[in-house]
Amino acid sequence: MDDHLLLVGMMGAGKTTIGRLVAKRLRRPFHDSDEEVLRRSGLSVPELFELHGEAAFRAEEKMVLAAALASGVPSVIAVAGGAVFDPESRRRIRDNSATIWLRALPLTLARRVGSGVGRPLLEHDPAGTIWRLDAARRPVYGELASAVVDVDGSQPLETAERVVRLARGLLEDPCRRSQGAGRSP
Repeated sequence: MDDHLLLVGMMGAGKTTIGRLVAKRLRRPFHDSDEEVLRRSGLSVPELFELHGEAAFRAEEKMVLAAALASGVPSVIAVAGGAVFDPESRRRIRDNSATIWLRALPLTLARRVGSGVGRPLLEHDPAGTIWRLDAARRPVYGELASAVVDVDGSQPLETAERVVRLARGLLEDPCRRSQGAGRSP
């Protein structure tokens, strides 16, 4: 198991929470894109958006993903939700990792993110924005995913166990990664 495990999905899907649990179980370092952006830039995501705009945030996202993938240490990486729209980031994801999509219904995501505090894209109409973002991102996540874990109604520990089982299979048998998105057991 020497490749990275990437978790993709919408905000509210649980990438950070599940990622930490999975990294601990797999005994790997954990990298969270938003935390890495904060560490690199010294600014929180809302501050970065406010001071420099979304384009600066997307550039930081791209750099932290590239750095995590180039680290040389097999890790679990929670990929920022919108990073998948950058063609170079998509190529890196495909070339360097097993990718699991933490999939949730927009209703679940909207409930989890609530008023959207701390999430600049959700400042106005959080639920409506979730639905629009999900519609745009869902096909890209599906294209990149080696496997899919539906998280609706699941507790974090239960979801993490499903991810660990899938990850072990994907990381031990690289041929399984190229089969496209699979369903969770």
